[in-house]
Amino acid sequence: MPTKTSTTRTFPSDFIWGAATAAPQIEGAAFVDGKGESIWDRYSRVPGRILNGDTLDTACEHYTRFPEDFALMRSLGILNYRLSIAWPRIHPKGDGPVNQAGLDYYHRLFDAMAQNGITPWVTMFHWDLPQALEDRGGWTSRVTIDAFAAYADTIVKAFSGKVKNWITLNEIRCFTELGYGPGSFKAPGRVEPPRIVNQTFHNALVCHGHGVRAVRAYGGKGARVGITDNCDSCLPVTETEADIAAAKAWFLERNLHILGAIYKGGYSEEYLKRVGKDAPAVEPGDFALISAPTDFLGVNLYTGFFVRAKAGARYEVVPLPVNYPRADSKWLHLAPQVMYWATRFIQEAYGPREIYVTENGCGYDAEPVVNGEVLDLHRREFLRSYLTELHRAIEEGVPVKGYFVWSFLDNYEWEDGYTRRFGIVHVDFATQKRTPKLSSMYYSEIVRRNRVV
Repeated sequence: MPTKTSTTRTFPSDFIWGAATAAPQIEGAAFVDGKGESIWDRYSRVPGRILNGDTLDTACEHYTRFPEDFALMRSLGILNYRLSIAWPRIHPKGDGPVNQAGLDYYHRLFDAMAQNGITPWVTMFHWDLPQALEDRGGWTSRVTIDAFAAYADTIVKAFSGKVKNWITLNEIRCFTELGYGPGSFKAPGRVEPPRIVNQTFHNALVCHGHGVRAVRAYGGKGARVGITDNCDSCLPVTETEADIAAAKAWFLERNLHILGAIYKGGYSEEYLKRVGKDAPAVEPGDFALISAPTDFLGVNLYTGFFVRAKAGARYEVVPLPVNYPRADSKWLHLAPQVMYWATRFIQEAYGPREIYVTENGCGYDAEPVVNGEVLDLHRREFLRSYLTELHRAIEEGVPVKGYFVWSFLDNYEWEDGYTRRFGIVHVDFATQKRTPKLSSMYYSEIVRRNRVV
């Protein structure tokens, strides 16, 4: 007889299940049909920056293979797809003339999605800043704000008939602090003083505001917009009042400059005191844009720190032992409860109307195809444990409305090149053959049944 479980962990009937990718990581065709150079095209050619010297030139060849990729996505029952538009395909120099071939490409892409019954969730910017803008200051300069405003207008006007779900920016921390801060290891690889790094945060927030403005002005009936943030996340060591309060204090402090700024309409006294003379310059009207109401908040949740109460301090971060379980990405130690605590803290602190987990997944290096299969049971276990915690959050009233697994395909994993694999579909980068992994079948069953299985 079938085994009965104590709970089915069923999700709401209107819950959105999807998969995610980003244009620079999968498209390839880096210099085709008028596309301009991006900062990652340039950065990937700097010796020693990218594992094995890998470039984005070919990636997954999604630029030409998207029809088969969407057919595969449909066969797995994944009918919501988070993708990004490559800014350098639309405005090759960042601003100025529009590249019609770039617009035409995305029209074909959206048409193919529609033919397969797949709904697009489009990220305006996923790290591929046009190199021409970097040459003019990049995220340190308000030139980029003006250019992004024009770019957002261009794409929303062009695709408003085919796209209703818009995400302005992906992970501000990664393309600012990790690209311009101490120890920078992402494009453009500059090292600037704290004041300049703080200015990059601010300039990105203003761009987010322009993305919201563009959707409100040109998105048409039913258009929705939000931002995706990789908020610094944590979980209490014990679910006791003291540890929960300590973890929440850590969470709020670490997210003052992005989520705090967006939802509170300005920089807090605590943040300004902390940065002192290194505070970013704010121009009139900036926060009217930054804090404009959005329809949802996207969060990318992978890992989290453990926090507990400590006498005489607001909190204590507990260091991880050397043998704590993690994926092959050193930063990705396993912490499934972050799905519950991060979404709960976000709701309590900022009250977004809707929350979507816009990325969640794990990367491993050795995932060979054996007898036509990739038996990635580690990823299966990752998905099951994280989704169980997400279900708990929803059961307790946190308004999480959807989940997008990262990533649909193995792809170009930034500084880790093609070695680190996050996909639920294996890609042989020599032949471009796609092989659905065990995890894709597992995720497909979750989607089909709308519950953790």
